[in-house]
Amino acid sequence: MTNRYSVFLFCIAIAFVTACDRKKVTQLSSDQSATGVSPAANIDACTLIKAEEIQEIQGAPLKDTKKSENNEDRFRVSQCYFAADPANRSVSLTVTQSNKQSVRDFWAQTFARGERENKESDGDREKRESLREKTRGNEELEHESVPPRKLDGLGDDAYWVPSRVGGALYVLKKNAYFIISVGGADNEQAKIDKSKSLARKVIGRL
Repeated sequence: MTNRYSVFLFCIAIAFVTACDRKKVTQLSSDQSATGVSPAANIDACTLIKAEEIQEIQGAPLKDTKKSENNEDRFRVSQCYFAADPANRSVSLTVTQSNKQSVRDFWAQTFARGERENKESDGDREKRESLREKTRGNEELEHESVPPRKLDGLGDDAYWVPSRVGGALYVLKKNAYFIISVGGADNEQAKIDKSKSLARKVIGRL
C-alpha cells in the first residue's frame, strides 16, 4: 500500500512539473508574439568582416580590431572598429539586435521620412531640390535637407544616410540591423559602393 501511494504521489509530481513547464512555454510564446521579438544568439560584429576583405575593398591592411558591446533594455548592440593603416581607411560596423523591442518597429519609425520622400510627387521633389540648392554652401543645413537614400538589393531593407563626414549604410536583416561606415577621401558614390560590398559580406554571415 505504501509503495502504491508513493508511486501515486510521484506521478502527481511529474504531472505538476510538466504542467508548469507547458505554462512557461505558453507564456513565453505569448510574450514573443506580443512584442514580435524572438531570441537570437549574440552577434560579435568583429567576426562579420575579415582582414583580407578590408584590404581588398579599402586598399589598406588591417592593423587591429576594437570591440565594444552594450546590452540595454531595448536592444543588444555590438560595435567593431576595424583599424586600418592608414587610419583614415578604417571601417566601423555596428550591429543592433532585438532585445525587448523589435528592431523592425524601430527601423520603420526611423526611416518613415525616407519612405514618404521616396513616394513624393514630382512637384514636391522639385521643391525639395530647390531648397537643397538654396542651402548649398551651408553644410549643416544642406545635409539636414538630404533624406536617406533607399537602396535596393541589400538585406530586407537598406538606406544610405549622408552626413558631413561622408555618410553611412544602414541595412536591415532578420531581427537585426547594421551600420557600416568607411573612411577615406573617396567621393560619396565610391563610399556607397564600398559599403555595399562590405554589407554583402556581413549579410552572408548573419
